[in-house]
Amino acid sequence: MTIIEPFRIKSVEPITFTTREQRTAILNKAAYNPFLIKADDVIIDLLTDSGTSAMSSAQWAGIMIGDESYAGSNSFFNFEKTIQDITGMPIVIPTHQGRAAEKILFSIIGGKGKFIVSNTLFDTTRANIEVSGAEGVDLLCPVGKVPQVPAPFKGNMDVTALELFIKEKGAANIPLCMITVTNNSGGGQPVSMQNIRDVKRVCSAHGIPLFIDACRFAENSYFIKIREKEFADKSVPEIAAEMFSYADGCTMSAKKDAFANIGGFIALRDEALALKCRNLLIITEGFPTYGGLAGRDLEAIAIGLREVMDEHYLQYRIRSIEYLTEKLIAAGVPVMQPAGGHAVYIDAKAFLPHIPSQQYPGQALVAALYLEGGIRSVEIGSLMFGKYDEGGHLVPAMMELVRLAIPRRVYTQSHIDYVSEVIIKVFNDREQIKGLAITYEAPTLRHFTARLMEIS
Repeated sequence: MTIIEPFRIKSVEPITFTTREQRTAILNKAAYNPFLIKADDVIIDLLTDSGTSAMSSAQWAGIMIGDESYAGSNSFFNFEKTIQDITGMPIVIPTHQGRAAEKILFSIIGGKGKFIVSNTLFDTTRANIEVSGAEGVDLLCPVGKVPQVPAPFKGNMDVTALELFIKEKGAANIPLCMITVTNNSGGGQPVSMQNIRDVKRVCSAHGIPLFIDACRFAENSYFIKIREKEFADKSVPEIAAEMFSYADGCTMSAKKDAFANIGGFIALRDEALALKCRNLLIITEGFPTYGGLAGRDLEAIAIGLREVMDEHYLQYRIRSIEYLTEKLIAAGVPVMQPAGGHAVYIDAKAFLPHIPSQQYPGQALVAALYLEGGIRSVEIGSLMFGKYDEGGHLVPAMMELVRLAIPRRVYTQSHIDYVSEVIIKVFNDREQIKGLAITYEAPTLRHFTARLMEIS
């Protein structure tokens, strides 16, 4: 039976249509970087699912009753209690978005000679770690590194590799272990509860705090429910509660699984660390009961965090990603399997085998999708995560992926059908796509502002 959207549409906004000729000029002006394209010049925007969701009528109603008091806002206490109820963590510190939470946390615990280990760190998380002087280390499970081989929990951390890394570097040099749920850079793949337990066991044995990057905690909890037999009869809130019970703290961008357009938080159990975080928060974000957010934002986030755990919504959400993934697989398009929780990931290395990593196949594919159908996506490969060795040569990323992140409650099935048709058309014409060369790059997070040119 068809799984329908578990909502009705009350308000709409228009899409601006462009011709291929117009998109050619737009792409050249943007120097082959989708971040530099105006939103009005995009037909289907799958650049990110962060802050792009459609808020519910209840969230918009919450915005109207937001308490804008500078200190002690009622909206903060609603926000705080909601997060305490979900995570079981007593200390809640609001921030204006997820990377602000990361900046505060890693400014305090990071530093030269330290290592932050993870299943896979996303771009801003890694950048905030590296800016502190520490090094971010990805310890993804082996099957997670093979895009087209299905497995139920490809986002898992490699526990054996974790134990070996701790033995090599010393627990004293590892101030924190972070598990990202779901694993965004690893294809939106979930992490199993058993893996979280195993990682917690190793961390506890060595006195290393375990944190969760909780951006998509509800989607991960639903995957646990449908793929881990032990949890088949558990509710999503119950699964989330157990998942957070193994963590000493978490960071979250509320722009993902809270349906909000802005916002984030740090949740903690350690009062001493919380004191340091709050002191830095006051300097950089605002008073601890608003943390860079308006009261209306705090209300919208609190409501969204409750709404996202509705299983009818989560069933629809996961199935909609599967729908696009299945259509692409049927056409022979190489994609990450199985479908992730928030996005479809195309294996650009397999899609464009004639383009080497040094010519950024993922970014070349991103450009081709925009040119063909006005679809904006993002490269998660050697442009985003590549490094240079001492000789200035590119050290490619582990995988060359293109992410099509589906905003929550925004696009209908006909939009997704259009996306699949564009991708398949590009795939059939893939030999015409050329590699790219960088003409400008920033020293940190270069993919946001880099400029590229086509290699003739």
